[in-house]
Amino acid sequence: MGQTDDPVEVPEGKEQTQIESSKKEWLLVYGSNDSGTIFDSLWNCIPPFKDADISIGVLTLLVSFLTSIVWTRTIRAVDDQPDPYNWLFYNFECPQECFCPPSFPNALYCDSKALKEIPVIPARIWYLYLQNNLIETITEKSFVNATQLKWINLNNNKITTNGIEKGVFNNLKSLLYLFLEDNYLEEVPAPLPISLEQLRLARNRISIIPEGVFNNLENLTMLDLHQNKLLDNTLSSNTFQGLRSLMQLNVAQNALTKMPPILPPNVMQLFLDSNSIEAIPENYFDAINSIEAIPENYFDAMFKLVSLRLNNNKLTDGGLPIKVFNISSLLDLQLSYNELTIVPAISIYLEQLHLDNNRINTLNGTQMCPIPLPGDYVYEKNLPQLRYLRLDGNGIQPPLPLDLMLCFRLLQALVI
Repeated sequence: MGQTDDPVEVPEGKEQTQIESSKKEWLLVYGSNDSGTIFDSLWNCIPPFKDADISIGVLTLLVSFLTSIVWTRTIRAVDDQPDPYNWLFYNFECPQECFCPPSFPNALYCDSKALKEIPVIPARIWYLYLQNNLIETITEKSFVNATQLKWINLNNNKITTNGIEKGVFNNLKSLLYLFLEDNYLEEVPAPLPISLEQLRLARNRISIIPEGVFNNLENLTMLDLHQNKLLDNTLSSNTFQGLRSLMQLNVAQNALTKMPPILPPNVMQLFLDSNSIEAIPENYFDAINSIEAIPENYFDAMFKLVSLRLNNNKLTDGGLPIKVFNISSLLDLQLSYNELTIVPAISIYLEQLHLDNNRINTLNGTQMCPIPLPGDYVYEKNLPQLRYLRLDGNGIQPPLPLDLMLCFRLLQALVI
């Protein structure tokens, strides 16, 4: 009726042949002598059945199941390269202090781990996150294998200039983005790789820019140096030489009293807020013509400035040449929190003008208008393009002069 305690004996040769066949399949996958011992242990763990064929069938099924699992985890391509989606492989390679997401095998997350040093970075990593730690030094040994790195975030650590091994970044030939904000740097790290596209060094203690550090960075599009300790003598006429692709330059919240001597030719956004700048020199932008191969109308024709921010400085009426802001490419001009008493001349193409918190008491629309007051029938494209005008925090009292509204007919917001 039911299963008996004593197994039925079967011809020894048949059983042994089937066991040996299963064992060969097992060894083919595992390929070691120890694996044979594991196989024998599995066979001994299988309970005796009435029909020995059932026992052998169970063993065969178990071997096939385990074989399929092991095979999928051990098989490699012809060139013996690891499968890029093999989670077990990457998890084994991942530094124990960090997290390696299976869905993002080229990223390594070591942020907010209270790390005091950078672990050895695996060769596969492109994106490295080390922000919010206690790291003080950056050494070459951490990056000896990481030749493909494109992105390094080291924000909010305790890194000093002396703590950076010389040349450690220059050896990373594929590096595009380097973030070193909120550290203790006293000078710009050098040398830097020519591949770099963004360099963010805000909120450090930088007062020194080594000579020639930017000369070869022709791919750099963003340089952020805001909230450091830059002085006028920190910036020379050669400081930004070589930055032909630079589109955003941020030197806000430093200790500058003068405009930078020479600007890169293709800057679109220039941020100089919260310095102590009192004036813009006569022909300031024309002075850039001294650079070789720069055309005569450098600022207007080649200089693609779109946004200029000079908020919270010490600019006065006498410190601004009459048509210094008459730049056809300029769309956003911010002069809040200065010492101006009149509205400076602007371009017909300007779209946003911030003049709040100055000392302006009166408005003269005719003088402010960049063109003669237009008549009743004028094409929109020929009108001043100003859309936003901010004048609050001054001494201006309503009503607004009619000629102001006749000139700036495209205004969408006026703040007084």
